[in-house]
Amino acid sequence: MPIIQANHISKQYQTHLALNDVSISIDKGSIFGLLGPNGAGKTTFIRILNQIILPDTGEVLFDGEKLCRKHIERVGYLPEERGLYKKMKVGEQALYLARLKGLDRQTAMNELKKWFVKFEITSWWNKKVEELSKGMAQKVQFITTVLHKPDLLIFDEPFSGLDPVNVNILKEEIINLKNEGATVIFSTHNMESVEELCDSIALIDHSQTVLDGKVREIKRKYKSNKFSFEIDLTSIEDAAKISSLMSDMHYVMESSELNDNHLKCAIAHDVLSERLTVTSNEIISTLLPMGNISSFEEIIPSMNNIFLMTVKKSSHE
Repeated sequence: MPIIQANHISKQYQTHLALNDVSISIDKGSIFGLLGPNGAGKTTFIRILNQIILPDTGEVLFDGEKLCRKHIERVGYLPEERGLYKKMKVGEQALYLARLKGLDRQTAMNELKKWFVKFEITSWWNKKVEELSKGMAQKVQFITTVLHKPDLLIFDEPFSGLDPVNVNILKEEIINLKNEGATVIFSTHNMESVEELCDSIALIDHSQTVLDGKVREIKRKYKSNKFSFEIDLTSIEDAAKISSLMSDMHYVMESSELNDNHLKCAIAHDVLSERLTVTSNEIISTLLPMGNISSFEEIIPSMNNIFLMTVKKSSHE
């Protein structure tokens, strides 16, 4: 059973249709990427999950039940626009937010101590939030988001303002939270992080879901039958022979670089050919008699390229 099942959600703001018949399913214990250009409808969807606003039509099920007020305590939300009080001390504010999430004072103090030690920020306890850098404040808000161990965590651009070291620290913690059973909704424009962290994604554009599914399956769907390989040739004359053999298999050479007897190539299936593509094993079998294959890789589009292609296609429909 999914932890979130959104069915035919629509939301209108006066003349602006923010969401138009959006249906999204999010599996328990997964990291789910909520993607889309600015203004696509992601923030509206997140606000509906947090019950900040209600949909005009459709319904959201939380763990099989219709979403209602009692589910709020099972959700942790880190918004893109951070909300710490600048004049309050870090520890005082963290404790206050933990109590708002239903933790008693002693439990809250124990959990905060663990996280402050883990993030090596115990010296920040009596500092005012305004004394912290953006990245430091981000760490504090991350802690207050996860402290009550919610079933569902929603992170909106969680790495904004962080240096690479702290980005990796938060990534590791997000993976740990997933391994401990939490479900994570991860909204970002950083496609590299999507590939690294997300099990599944949904891409919203112009208020509609235009792409959704498991990351691995989406990448396989968008593959274009391109390969790259490097081979140490037994004979320099085999370079021309390889080009001819690839042509016979209805592949074109997109690039070719020959240094001494080392050949580096990128090939793509001829789109004008009516012949079905051959398998990677057939290509490797053809190359083996020519020398030692030092690398062979199928070129699959990155999530960034898939994002751009899908949004471009959506804008023209």
